[in-house]
Amino acid sequence: MTNNAAKRQRKEKACKTLVMLCGLLIIALVIIIALFLVVKGSGTFVQYHHSIGEFLFSKNWAPSDVPGQGGGHVGAFVYIMGTVYTCALALVIAVPFSLAAAIFLSEISPKFGAKFLQPAIEIFVGIPSVVYGWVGMTVLVPFISKKFHAPMGGYSVLAAGIVLAIMIMPTITTLSADALRSLPPRCKLGALGMGATRWQSIYTIQVPMAKSGIITGIILGLSRAIGETLAVAMVIGKTRVLPKGILYPTNNLTAAIAADMGNTANGSEYNLALWSMALLLLILSLVCIALIHLTLKKKKEY
Repeated sequence: MTNNAAKRQRKEKACKTLVMLCGLLIIALVIIIALFLVVKGSGTFVQYHHSIGEFLFSKNWAPSDVPGQGGGHVGAFVYIMGTVYTCALALVIAVPFSLAAAIFLSEISPKFGAKFLQPAIEIFVGIPSVVYGWVGMTVLVPFISKKFHAPMGGYSVLAAGIVLAIMIMPTITTLSADALRSLPPRCKLGALGMGATRWQSIYTIQVPMAKSGIITGIILGLSRAIGETLAVAMVIGKTRVLPKGILYPTNNLTAAIAADMGNTANGSEYNLALWSMALLLLILSLVCIALIHLTLKKKKEY
């Protein structure tokens, strides 16, 4: 073996080792964060002896903020339902527009879409969430208040849902477009050869065949919506009540954690209840990841 070949082999082994170490470091960090959340989040049930049922299904939220002193109530049902309402509304708004944009990008006008629409989508991805929240608070909230006469000046589930929908549209659009582009050309050509129109080919052949990738994009968008904090907190109203409709304010898990975590005593019932909310968000994220892997597994089997 020549000296140059030996040097290349050593460099290749060093790069491989470095990449492996970086991968192991990321895995270790994820495990450490998960264990930390499990330890802190379980304190509500282990240290203060609250039940999981009370935490998930009770609306009574009045935890004690004195370390070591329990006896309060940690019902997070309002926050959980606030997250469910806003994320569900965001998906209802975002999915049709995202799927239409993906079809336009990949099938209707791929050259125009790649030149104009794709850069616009990439810009939306890079905008900080505080900008979405500020625009929602200064433009969307007054509009809802004026046009729909919403209570709380327009701060509502609707405002939060629209802001979230705009934020998750790029994710769903990009992955859906990639799924449509990845289909074999014979699928489209075969449908056209059988006499189908372009639209018939799209909604009867191509979209159903790309459903795994589309569902993956929707789940990733949902995962981002669940974890979004600042933009939602700025427009949701942050009132601890179940909303009577989409024009009413409420609160959600991330906004409650961001607003109250810094104002609670470490180790208190209140503090640990907030950590339990963070643990719940981690579990929801893991469920979304599991659904993505399940979807991709079914796609490979297909």
